[in-house]
Amino acid sequence: MTRARRTAIVLIALVVVPFVVLASGAIWFWWQLDPPGGPGAKVELQIVQGWGVPRIGDELTHAGVIDSSLVFNIYARLNGDSSFKPGTYDLRKHMGVSGAVKALKAGPRIDYTMVTIPPGLWLKEIAQRVGKIPGKRADAFLQASMNNAVRSAFEPDGIDTLEGLLWPDTYKISAEEDEIQIVKTMESTFEKKAGTLGLLQANVQGHGPYDIIKIASLVEAEAKTAADRPLIASVIYNRLAQGMKLQIDATLIYARGNPKNRTLSDADKAIDSPWNTYKIDGLPITPICAVSEASLRAALAPAQTDYLYYVVIDKKGDHAFGRTLAEQQQNIDRARQAGVLP
Repeated sequence: MTRARRTAIVLIALVVVPFVVLASGAIWFWWQLDPPGGPGAKVELQIVQGWGVPRIGDELTHAGVIDSSLVFNIYARLNGDSSFKPGTYDLRKHMGVSGAVKALKAGPRIDYTMVTIPPGLWLKEIAQRVGKIPGKRADAFLQASMNNAVRSAFEPDGIDTLEGLLWPDTYKISAEEDEIQIVKTMESTFEKKAGTLGLLQANVQGHGPYDIIKIASLVEAEAKTAADRPLIASVIYNRLAQGMKLQIDATLIYARGNPKNRTLSDADKAIDSPWNTYKIDGLPITPICAVSEASLRAALAPAQTDYLYYVVIDKKGDHAFGRTLAEQQQNIDRARQAGVLP
């Protein structure tokens, strides 16, 4: 072989070999981005707060989602994706770097727990329900609803509790939400719902929005049927107008502080409490429970009656109404005959 030929071969090798290497590297790189054959089995990957791109790439490789942590590092940084949110991701094996980056950019899976808050619950009872959600604490929720961390547009100065100001509903609670955020969601839902009823500008017989919510909570606690709600509301307004004590048993139960024990005695009427409407004049200092839309509507538009008394009259929960003590006593006698009262 002549010198010239050997020189030509060497020159060709110096050009071709690097080209082949570069071409092979490029092919391998693009292969890593989008491997043929489609994604495989499902993979659940947990990304922890503080993990950088290299650590995430290693975890993806270990899980079989990608084949090269190096390619993931390069591709993610070239695309400006140098951080991903912590959380749980649903991925697939062999989905490739491009697919993995796209899935990570979309954000982690959001796991929800459903919690139902029915009307009539006290704030402490709502807190107990929230406390049953994994990762949530009843005491933290209760504190958030009573330390001005969240305030309602309906909450007057000097009041530091959201009792009666959280909307009863079924809520989707994510694992990422803390107790303050849950309180805010329930409170803002109340503001929105009550706002659509015109509560912010309401005035019923001289009573403004917060008083109306108190009255709605009393209706909620006392009424068992839809027909009775506006009638019970009318009794409350009528007694307030005449300067009569409300003498509502539900406020005694609330004043005692135990929602599970609803048996009352005459001694309970002497409890010294701003919620004991057998002792105080007017309305209790705050609402006593979460109110439904039906009770709010009844408090906003009470029936036009001259009733001053009511008593439950049958086991379905219907009430009888009276204008005088004599009528009230007759209704009590009927309730006893029906076995409703002792």
